[in-house]
Amino acid sequence: MSPLQFLKQLRLYVARERMLDGMDAASAAFEAWHESASQFNREYGRFFGQPPMRHLRNLRAVGSTSTKLGS
Repeated sequence: MSPLQFLKQLRLYVARERMLDGMDAASAAFEAWHESASQFNREYGRFFGQPPMRHLRNLRAVGSTSTKLGS
């Protein structure tokens, strides 16, 4: 993996963490140094396989299910 690819992935992970903490996608994209929301959405979808909001909704659903199972 090239340094540029590593940096891009790191920024996507940071943005995902910010959104999981409640930040909106546009703010997370800006904070992760993406030039536009559409560019962020494209790159996020390529990397994680889903658009940001759908991916987060699925992650939260899995998290709440595992929490309920652990109770």
